[in-house]
Amino acid sequence: MSTYGFICLGLIGGSVARAIREKQPDAEIIAYNRSSSSLDEALSDGVINRAIYQSDFENDGFNAFSGCDYIFLCAPVQKNEEFLAMLKPVIKASCIITDVGSVKTGIHKAVEKLGMEKNFIGGHPMAGSERVGYSNSKASILQNAYYILTPTPLSPEEKITELRALVESFDSIPLVLTYEQHDYIVAAISHLPHVIAASLVNLVKDSDSEEGLMRLVAAGGFKDITRIASSSADMWEQICMTNTDNIRKLLNDYISSLKTIDASLDERNGEDIHHLFDTAREYRDSFTVAGSGPIKVNYRLFVDIADEPGALATIATLLATRGISIKNIGIIHNSEYQGGNMRIEFYSEADLENAAHVLEDKRYTIHK
Repeated sequence: MSTYGFICLGLIGGSVARAIREKQPDAEIIAYNRSSSSLDEALSDGVINRAIYQSDFENDGFNAFSGCDYIFLCAPVQKNEEFLAMLKPVIKASCIITDVGSVKTGIHKAVEKLGMEKNFIGGHPMAGSERVGYSNSKASILQNAYYILTPTPLSPEEKITELRALVESFDSIPLVLTYEQHDYIVAAISHLPHVIAASLVNLVKDSDSEEGLMRLVAAGGFKDITRIASSSADMWEQICMTNTDNIRKLLNDYISSLKTIDASLDERNGEDIHHLFDTAREYRDSFTVAGSGPIKVNYRLFVDIADEPGALATIATLLATRGISIKNIGIIHNSEYQGGNMRIEFYSEADLENAAHVLEDKRYTIHK
């Protein structure tokens, strides 16, 4: 039986703890959290066996974690680096510390400075939710999500294999990378897109009329590509301040590409513009939809419906009677780009596919 420790128990830490409990009912799970409510809830759920409250930590530090085989650091990136130094004199020689942070360079540098490379394997479950906190944690958010592991040069091979097997038991997809590879990849596919989405929203805000006409008609494509701009400002400030070099390099590459597009527009070069959209479409269509990823998959479809009383309720009732859960539903007032004037969002790809079959059987026209 293995013993697992968790330093902080929020959405991701709680989800990993829940997954361990589901797969290893007899495991010993210990958790520290500054706020007591999450610990109380986790004890009540039976997810953890022992809670280390702030008062316990102030009296005895992390000594309760001395017997752990694995310790998950689930605090913000910079706090995790502080916790490493506190754990160093406490852990046993065979213990592996891992983390769940979205930036890996800082924690790896801290591990090197502390001489803890034999006891560390970085981790990043590329999963999440728009909701936060332990109360919203679910083992299922890890399913089909890539879980990146970033060993150090001194990480024991057998421990990498063990941690990889643990990740696979969550129904996650393990991917072993260097921390440098990880940070460059997430800068491109997650961090820079969040910066661009936020800047694009602010551009429209600053360009809007006093009447707010741009905001009034913003829907469809604009809302889709800027959805991630609604993310936590505190979290993204920290990410940008910890993965700065990679984000800046890619941002400068992106600015160069925009200047090239601007030149093509200035020259009325239709061939270049066609190539821009054609290559983007081809590459975008090659993406798989599986996994949760750093930018969460949005399972939605659009439906053509008549503008008459009860039309929306009819579809909602039809799907509900088939056991299909709807996350969100509403009328689209600008369906110029995606087709369909009603948008329905679902919690899973299975619900999306089932809903599409049900609606098509009832002769509705749908657009995915």
